[in-house]
Amino acid sequence: MFSRIKIFGHPLHPMLVGYPVAMYTATLVGFIVFAATSDLFWLKLTIAANVAGVGMALLTALPGFLDWLLGIPSGTPAKRTGLIHMGLNVGALAVFVACLAAYVSDWNGPASTSPALGIVLSGIGVAITVAAGFFGWMLVQDHHVGVRLSPDQRQEDEAHEGLRRVG
Repeated sequence: MFSRIKIFGHPLHPMLVGYPVAMYTATLVGFIVFAATSDLFWLKLTIAANVAGVGMALLTALPGFLDWLLGIPSGTPAKRTGLIHMGLNVGALAVFVACLAAYVSDWNGPASTSPALGIVLSGIGVAITVAAGFFGWMLVQDHHVGVRLSPDQRQEDEAHEGLRRVG
């Protein structure tokens, strides 16, 4: 098990991942609803969701980065997969920070920034987040990061990995 940052023996990073994903998705949906209604309530809710998403992404990134840095052995496929996962998440975070910067001054209205920009930026951010999630799942599914294997499973996994390197 490569995870180093744990609570009660369980990896912390996967526990936190759902929060920024949910808030990023809420940001996209909020911009769509705001575009349809022009109701400032939806813009404020969307900005709040964006703030929560950015904040939770930063909080979630810390144990993820430490797991990657301290837990995953250098030179392994898992290290490379983790780097891609991290890079995509940082990219999504940057898009949502840019989105937040574009709209935060509209908090008290009237909205001076077109909702189309928010839809495009948050749509790109969600798409990048989905791609990052694919690589995150590869870390779990293919490389068993955060998975506690039984001794038999570990032996079988190591034998399988050895065959993969030979073939």
